[in-house]
Amino acid sequence: MEGDENSNPRSPLEGESSPRHPNSLNPVPPMLGREGLIDRTQFVRIIIQALYSLGYRKAAAVLELDSGVQLDSPEYTSLLFDIMAGRWDECVATINSIDDLEAEVRARACFLVWKEQFLELLGSGDGLLAAKDVLWKRIAPLDMDRRRVHKLARSLISSEGIVTEENRVSRRIKLLLDLVELLPPWVRVPSGRLEHLVETTVLKQAASCFYHNSPDAVTLYADHECSQEQIPSKCIQVKDDDTVSRKHILEGHMKPISFVAWSPDDMMLLTCGNGEALKLWDVETGMCKLTFTGPVNRIISSCAWFPNSDKIVCGSCEPDNCIFTCDLEGKELEVWEGERMPKVSDLAVTPDGCCLISICSSREIWIRDFPRGKERFIHEDHSITSLSLSRDGQSLIVNLNSEEIHLWNVNATSDVPDKFRGHKQGKYVIRSCFGGSNCLFIASGSEDSQIYIWQRHHEMPIKVLSGHSKTVNSVSWNPMKPHMLASASDDETVRIWVANRNPTKIFT
Repeated sequence: MEGDENSNPRSPLEGESSPRHPNSLNPVPPMLGREGLIDRTQFVRIIIQALYSLGYRKAAAVLELDSGVQLDSPEYTSLLFDIMAGRWDECVATINSIDDLEAEVRARACFLVWKEQFLELLGSGDGLLAAKDVLWKRIAPLDMDRRRVHKLARSLISSEGIVTEENRVSRRIKLLLDLVELLPPWVRVPSGRLEHLVETTVLKQAASCFYHNSPDAVTLYADHECSQEQIPSKCIQVKDDDTVSRKHILEGHMKPISFVAWSPDDMMLLTCGNGEALKLWDVETGMCKLTFTGPVNRIISSCAWFPNSDKIVCGSCEPDNCIFTCDLEGKELEVWEGERMPKVSDLAVTPDGCCLISICSSREIWIRDFPRGKERFIHEDHSITSLSLSRDGQSLIVNLNSEEIHLWNVNATSDVPDKFRGHKQGKYVIRSCFGGSNCLFIASGSEDSQIYIWQRHHEMPIKVLSGHSKTVNSVSWNPMKPHMLASASDDETVRIWVANRNPTKIFT
């Protein structure tokens, strides 16, 4: 658990000696846990706050009585009653009695109190002189931005922001909430504190788990730990509703297929042939819907879909280097070209449709923000053979012919990527992918006929899958079933790998 409250100076709720249970003569230990790190009073207050928020008011009240610990600190109780009664001097006195306040925070808190009094006086109808007195004697001496003081001074003429009798109660409640945000957390236990502590612990345990690959809820009854059985490692012919069978043979290309891209809605498929035009296929019928030729008969080297499946972006190297977008009728919408335009070997579009990511001149990653036209270039020291984007569009990975995979944050400006090693790649194009629950894993083919799997926070592979007899060119992790992975190889087979979680029933 986080210990931020332990770092604060002791609150007035904590006594000098060990407290005694009301029904016991023995003192209650002030610190809890095997390591003695948990302050008993803080722990009980957090539990009381959770009980109240869950609606168990009687249980919370009994715990307060039985433990001798109150949810609300005396300071909070004083502020509550004094604010609602408009006792402003008493409010400021309470704020000034809190020792562990930085001078800036203390000044801001006092400013909020005097500001409320000032605006209420202006709204009372006959409080103009008293309001001026508060402004110059109470507010002006505070170490605050003078523009805020001048803005209040203008209210003397404009009546802007004045507090009338009708909205006085809601404004005072808001003042109390604003002060709670400023003051130390022991004054008022932050809302949802217990849930936050538990959730943070669960997330940290899941993040540190090597094999965490489950979208299911994590139990609170035991520390989280996944086994290797969560990772795809068993090669099968999928059965029942996940049967793999041939649906169509798509005929029309005269040369080998170099690139395939499924539409985000799974209704269409794009295929690129080496030195041929791009074709659009209907997945349901297997018919070619369109052969993209364009006004200059471009030869497409790579392509990607926009998230709504209504247009595509393509990279072309003949008759010249360019990137262009077009609709599904083949009409070009936007073109980037020119003498300085490098050859594009791979493309991707983020799921929000805002960023185009492309591999240029074999060693550069070009990230272009569509709405603003902002550009960013990432240089690699070795040739990039492929690009893959995470499902949330926040991360990308590139395979290099130096036998490394580099992970970059799409929106950050870091010059140092996360690196993954262990696979073999020197001569051929190898495609890797993100996968698993929340894209926590990276998988890649390899020239040694194996599939390598990494946990994205660790440099070396956590799993190596054997089964193919030649180079594994491409892998694809099922986006809907985190325990299923597919691999394609030069041995002319596609293999389906699943997690060996249950020998009788693979999927639930």
